[in-house]
Order: sequence, then structure tokens, then C-alpha cells
Amino acid sequence: MSLAEQVKAAGVVGAGGGGFPTHVKLSAKADTVVANGAECEPLLHKDAAVMEHRAGEMIEGMMLSMEAVGAKSGIVGIKAKNAQAVDAVQAATAGTPISVHLLGDYYPAGDEYDLVYETTGRLTPPAGIPLNVGVVVCNVETLVNVARAAKGQPVTEKTLTVAGAVKEPVTLTVPVGTPFRDVIEAAGGLTSDEPLLCVGGLMMGQNTEDLAAPVTKTTTGIVVLPKGHRVAERKSKPSNQQARIGKSACDQCRFCTEFCPRYLLGYPVEPHRVMRSLAFTATDRRFWDEYAALCSACGLCTLYSCPEELYPKEACDDSKEVLRQGGFTWTDHASRRGYEVKPHPMRDGRRIPIRALMRRLRIEQYDHPAHWEDRTVTPNEVRIPLKQGAGVPNEPLVKPGDRVERGQQIGTIPDGKLGAVIHASIAGTVSQVGLHVVIARS
Repeated sequence: MSLAEQVKAAGVVGAGGGGFPTHVKLSAKADTVVANGAECEPLLHKDAAVMEHRAGEMIEGMMLSMEAVGAKSGIVGIKAKNAQAVDAVQAATAGTPISVHLLGDYYPAGDEYDLVYETTGRLTPPAGIPLNVGVVVCNVETLVNVARAAKGQPVTEKTLTVAGAVKEPVTLTVPVGTPFRDVIEAAGGLTSDEPLLCVGGLMMGQNTEDLAAPVTKTTTGIVVLPKGHRVAERKSKPSNQQARIGKSACDQCRFCTEFCPRYLLGYPVEPHRVMRSLAFTATDRRFWDEYAALCSACGLCTLYSCPEELYPKEACDDSKEVLRQGGFTWTDHASRRGYEVKPHPMRDGRRIPIRALMRRLRIEQYDHPAHWEDRTVTPNEVRIPLKQGAGVPNEPLVKPGDRVERGQQIGTIPDGKLGAVIHASIAGTVSQVGLHVVIARS
């Protein structure tokens, strides 16, 4: 069985939040594999912890991946500030064709376009993927899972950081499907009576108040904020209000564009122009929508750049959805407007340090190490979503009343479809099958 087949059987997906099935990447050919350890979401530390404590497995998975895709070289992108993780990775790479590339502490260093350029000097083509320039990029935790998949171990657990308004910020590993409530209890519990959970981080994460929601294969962290916090208020504002405020108040200052990482890398992403789309409809709107097509949704324009605290990132999200519904392709844009991908001369000087971003977000009081703890979290029940990444949902292989063992496959992907299979994360009895497979420990 090839590595790609082993990884497919183990249900490995991008563990950095993207959730793309890893077996697809490992079925391709490339000359370089890049491990993404940039981890630039404020307050999250899980990638640094994985590199510090699982460096050997990570490099093992990287070497296997390089062999699978035919790569002669590997590069680990890691922030220089994570000194202990850097030391662990450098020790693990000794005698291998893998090098360590130290990154600055800026946001968003983990964007694939940015990381590929920083580590290889190659510019990914507009609307393209790193593979177009001979590079495969995998999150560092994904590579640990690749190493385990080669030994027949499926993905049944997830490492994540719990930070913000909790008593003891922590980074730990829990079974997939563990309720957020149990993870927060492992962090000492909440310090706010009205919490908002930013799942995946403050910048690019999704918001929820549901403490029963489950950890998935892509959950990188949970940042808890009191609902009265300024960022929580902004992220909770209804989309129609965001658009109405932007339509009336945007003065086209260009700050959102001038600090946009994709714009500074040379791509035609211009959020200030997208804001104009709020005042147009149909054909006239599409002209402005296209300046959002390559937006990475990093959120910097909304939560850092805009002096009026408007919502250009959300305008870009809406514009991309309009383009998708209209069948837009990048060729349409390129044929009408000439472009050349060339990094902006001020790019380095306009990078946003994480410290400056944290001050802007007003979260310095929550800046704690969220230390790694190698402890066991044993939920009484797990809710395992049938869809945990890119592609189609699993078709369940179990029914209520079935007894399952940890690591047993409980879902499958139809032939010819994109997706990743799921496995039971605890031993127990299936109590419910719907959008989730619910397993009660017994």
C-alpha cells in the first residue's frame, strides 16, 4: 500500500484548519515539501507545542511525504521566537535533506502564498496552489499524522490551544468529537459568565456560543472572549449591519489595501475597491467584486487596518460568494485586466507584528504561554461530525446500538468523491447517527 493510500485510510486532513484531504497532496509530484509551522493566530500555540514535543514524528512524516511526492528537499517554516521548538526541530533534522527556515513574528506568516514565497522564493500563480510551483505544503501536525498513518494509526485525536477568558490557558490533545465544554474545563473553566468562543482563532476563526459543539480534525484552538469585549462585539454584528455601515461610512482611505498581505505580495486584491461593491448591484457590482477573488480572508483589513472599524474582509467574503454563484473564473479577470505578480517594494516594512496586532485587538491581558500538557481528557460522549474538511460528508458505517472500538472506521467516502474517512475516537456504543455519529463511553 502506498503512503497516499495509508494516509487516505487513516483519514488524515490538513490539521492547520484547512481540512484538505492529505492523500490528494501525497498523490502528486513536487520537488519541495514545506512544513507550515508559522502559526500566526494570536494566542494560539499548538503548532509550536507539536514541533517542540513531537519533532521526531513530524520529521518522520515529512521524510515519508518527500519520498511519496519525489521531493529532494524539505523546509520547515517556523517562527524564530519559538526557540525551544526551533531547537527540537533542528535536532530532528540533523543528517536529513530538510532545512529550517526562520520566520519573523508577523501576521499572517502562515498564509500558503506568503509561506511558499518566504521559504522558496516562488510566487504561486493567481488562483493557483503551491503545487503549481512544485511545492507541497502541510501543517506540522498533519505531518505527525502522516507518520502515524504509515504505522496504521488513524486520526482519532486533535491537539489544540485553549486561551482567552479561561483560568488556565493550555495546549493539549483530546479525542476528536470532545465537547468544547470538556476542553474548557481542562483549562480550569471560564472566567466570563457570557463567553463567545472563537474556534480557530480571533482572526480567521468561527464564532459560537455552543459549549456542546465538538472538536474536529481541523480545530486548532478555542479563544474565549467575554461578549462585551470589543472584538467579540464586532465579530457578532449581523452581516446586513456590517454592509450597511460600510456602504455609508467607507471613505476609500486605502489602508485596508495598503496593509493587505496578498496585495503586498503582488496579487490584485484591493479591499477598498471591494467596499465600493456595497453601493452597486448586478454588472456594476461584479467589477468591484473581482478585486476580492484572491483574498485569503486573513481578517487583517477588518480587525487591524481600517481606522473606522468597518468590515472589508466580510465584504470580500460576500463578493467571493457572489462570484462563485456567477460562475466566475480567474481567466475572466486576467483576460480583461493585465497583471503581473510582483511583490510590493514596501512589503517588508508593512508587515504587522503580532504584538502590534494584539494591542489593536486589546487582548494583551490574555497573552499567556498556554503551556503543553500531556494529559488525558476522557469525555463521556463524543459527537463526531460526518464532514470534517474539504469534500463530501461521510456515509455512516454504523447505526445506533452498535458497539465500536477506538480507531474503528465509522464512515466512508463514496468512490470518486473528495473527502476523508472518520474513525471512532473512543470505545463505546453508538447512540445517534445523523450529521454526527454520537458515541457514549461504556
